[in-house]
Amino acid sequence: MKQIVALAAKGEQNYAVNVVLTAADVAVEGFCMSTCGSHGSSRSGSARFAYIWVGNSETQCPGQCAWPFHQPIYGPQSPPLVAPNNDVGLDGMVINLAGLLAGTATNPFGDGFFQGPKEAPLEAASACSGVYGSGAYPGYAGELLVDPASGASYNAHGVDGREYLLPAIFDPSTSSCSTLL
Repeated sequence: MKQIVALAAKGEQNYAVNVVLTAADVAVEGFCMSTCGSHGSSRSGSARFAYIWVGNSETQCPGQCAWPFHQPIYGPQSPPLVAPNNDVGLDGMVINLAGLLAGTATNPFGDGFFQGPKEAPLEAASACSGVYGSGAYPGYAGELLVDPASGASYNAHGVDGREYLLPAIFDPSTSSCSTLL
């Protein structure tokens, strides 16, 4: 992770969230073992900045880090969904980046919003792992929109009509996962 932090430190360091994305052929210690990405903070001189790292799981661990677009490595074996941008690794990265952005926004320096112990916090999106639409349960992502032309599953629209699947976020006012659909 030292290399990830060093790369993140090359970006803006005041009032910034620096993002490092690694390609499918880049090995990062801990990737696929316990994480699909991470966020944290560091200092450079007197500046403190937040950073996010997300790996591309296309070839290394798509069943863990790109579900529901790939067959899961454990749990219920439902068929994978069609990735909205036709790239399992990249669409998995979008899911992980969105979840880590939510965690960074609500807990940028490890002393913000989270549940559980500080050493293993459940954050805004990690508290709702695998939930993308209403009615989700282990092995089922929930009710999603389906593109009639491609058959891809999604729950959000982006620029120029792009479609994305974004994770649910924990809502502390209802103590439940809040989905876009």
